[in-house]
Amino acid sequence: MFRPIIIIIFFIYFFYNTFLFLQAESIINSRGIVEDHEGDNEDTDDSNLQVELNVFRAQWMSELKPNSGSNGGNRGLSSRAADLRRKQELAREEKVSCFVRAIYTEQKYKPIKYYRRAMQIVPDIEFKINYSRSPDPDGGNDNDMDGEIEDLLAYFHQQLTLQDNSLKICVPEMEMTQMHISALPPEVLIYIFRWVVSSDLDLRALEQLSLVCRGFYICARDPEIWRSACLRVWGRSCTKLVPFNSWRDMFLERPRVRFDGVYISKTAYIRQGEESLDGFYRAWHQVEYYRYLRFFPDGQVMMLTTPEDPLVTVPRLRSRNTRVESIMCGHYRLSQDTDNQTKVFVVVSKRKEEKVAEYQRNSRFCRRNPAAPETEHSFHVGLQLSSGGRQSFNKLNWIHHSCHINYRSTGETVVTAFDLDQMYASFFFARVKSYTAFSERPL
Repeated sequence: MFRPIIIIIFFIYFFYNTFLFLQAESIINSRGIVEDHEGDNEDTDDSNLQVELNVFRAQWMSELKPNSGSNGGNRGLSSRAADLRRKQELAREEKVSCFVRAIYTEQKYKPIKYYRRAMQIVPDIEFKINYSRSPDPDGGNDNDMDGEIEDLLAYFHQQLTLQDNSLKICVPEMEMTQMHISALPPEVLIYIFRWVVSSDLDLRALEQLSLVCRGFYICARDPEIWRSACLRVWGRSCTKLVPFNSWRDMFLERPRVRFDGVYISKTAYIRQGEESLDGFYRAWHQVEYYRYLRFFPDGQVMMLTTPEDPLVTVPRLRSRNTRVESIMCGHYRLSQDTDNQTKVFVVVSKRKEEKVAEYQRNSRFCRRNPAAPETEHSFHVGLQLSSGGRQSFNKLNWIHHSCHINYRSTGETVVTAFDLDQMYASFFFARVKSYTAFSERPL
């Protein structure tokens, strides 16, 4: 009974040992194959390294001997350099296109993918990109012309007329439920532009307004606006347009004083002080003071001499009714001599106090102002207008300064002329935005 069982166990043991032997033999064979393959790879790597080393040596020798006739090596180097430049250009185009595509898809709320891709290529692409491209790559450019347009006004007239049979100032960019400014007739819009210029002759604001669209450019070039501005500045002396091509050219090119700021002159000198109590040393003081000139289009002028800085004084000169005590008011006129030098003559004097009786309330006595002074002082100033730097008509040089004393009792006038030395520094113009921030009256 036990004999068949023993035979079965023997066969199982025999087959198990045979299986283990075959498995061990297969593992040994596979290891041998891998080792042979690794050896082949090592031989291949050594051969590749040797080939690369030989190529590098050949290139190095060709660079050391450029005239040895190795044209083939040079052509290979130039072709590789050209390929490298081509790859760099393609990468640059790719990063720029990704960033621009992200800008275009911002309105569709899908720019993150392109921004992320562009930032991965170049982290600071936002500061290196050139925005000179057209915002619409598929659309055409109406202003794509070979040369500059000589008569821009006529060109804009033609473009607006071609868009519609009737000339329109502008067209709304999107549909609106409210009334758009394009519905106004040109006459009303030009009247609004006169308010922009105002009585202070702020033609700078008019030029900025002309940059809005073509229709505004046409209205801002209206000859009547510029003619009115020229008449306010030069009066009857500008009835003839010759030698200028337009009233705008006359206003921009003909010498004139500027009204959108103030002319400032700074003077500094050294003054000897008092001796000390022991007489050992004497102090020296550096004195600085400023002169201010503010011109108005109607011929009035204000002049102020003060040691205060411009930051404190300039805001006080915005209104003609300023309450600065030492300010002098008067008038000016422009004169052009035969040598084509424009001169400005200014006559200023201190403000006259009102001679109005002041009565005391609840009293039988009255108190009147003191009697008027017997003399009147006025100062006559002559200045030469010139341009310096990038700005036009921004410099005034002294050519005359005198004091006129008029005695009322005798009617005699005494004139005292001052010597123009280094104490009379030139005036330089400083634009003040607050002077033209409000418009009180139209042009």
